Amino acid sequence: MKKNFNRLKVVLIEQKRTNRWLADQLNKDEATISKWCTSTSRPSLETLFAIAKVLGMQVQDIIEKR
Repeated sequence: MKKNFNRLKVVLIEQKRTNRWLADQLNKDEATISKWCTSTSRPSLETLFAIAKVLGMQVQDIIEKR
């Protein structure tokens, strides 16, 4: 069974946000955000906290399903 580690794409959809919006907020390339959303790569811990802050969430809400 594959663990649902990355909920970033779901969270963006729930908040009606786009990859481009998040990229602009974090000053990152949109392709990087896409890789995070598809779990092709993962953000650093520091960036993960920045993502959570921008989205108004806790880190655990982005990385695990409650």
